[in-house]
Amino acid sequence: MGLLDGKVVIVTGGGHGIGRAYCVGIAREGGTAVVADIDEKAADGVAQAIKDSGGKSLATKVDVANFASCQEMAKKTLEAFGKIDGLINNAAIFMSVPAEKGGWQEITEEAWDRIMAVNVKGLWLCSKAVVPAMQQRKQGSVVNISSNMAFNGGLTMMHYVTSKAAVVGFSRVLARELGSDNIRVNTLAPGSTMSEDKATAEALKNYQRTASTRILKRIEQPEDLVGTALYLLSDLSTFVTGQTILVNGGAVLH
Repeated sequence: MGLLDGKVVIVTGGGHGIGRAYCVGIAREGGTAVVADIDEKAADGVAQAIKDSGGKSLATKVDVANFASCQEMAKKTLEAFGKIDGLINNAAIFMSVPAEKGGWQEITEEAWDRIMAVNVKGLWLCSKAVVPAMQQRKQGSVVNISSNMAFNGGLTMMHYVTSKAAVVGFSRVLARELGSDNIRVNTLAPGSTMSEDKATAEALKNYQRTASTRILKRIEQPEDLVGTALYLLSDLSTFVTGQTILVNGGAVLH
């Protein structure tokens, strides 16, 4: 018996990095992973790899900043499986789609608006598109992805940090609004995670530096986040809602 037997879960940004790890973990636990990504080829690759290893998966292209695209993602999932049990709002501008860096006065208005469109508005649009299917069945779990940086005020990325702090507020309100529908909403905040396929020497040095500041002194890997995500999606957490869980090896205590 898997932790997510029979459950259908959409993962936005599922084609790369941590999102891909969530998808693989969902399928490993008997769930169906709907791999939604703006990079259609990457989504197809993850879905195919899951199917090749005996799991259940579907790939779909999505631009989370576009409501029609989010609706299409929900429609495609419902047509294929007839229900949606979980949603991980993971798509964000940061790694696979890099964020512009700089002091708070150097960040361009375009960069600020782009980050907010994907990381904050995208969360809302995906939820608007997917949650009605959960409301019909009076059950479901939404897991929104924030970041360690929202809690330690990471430098050079004020727009990103602000967007990830907004995730926490969004989750709390949505949890209250959906409580009567028996739909749970929680926030998972990863620490600095080595999510790229091949980290550059400079990136590796940064990861090692971060690792030295943690209680558990090692580099965080995508797989380190999967257990908490699975817990929040599963029936193990049926009385957990409106909460924020930091998974960062003790870099920030919350």
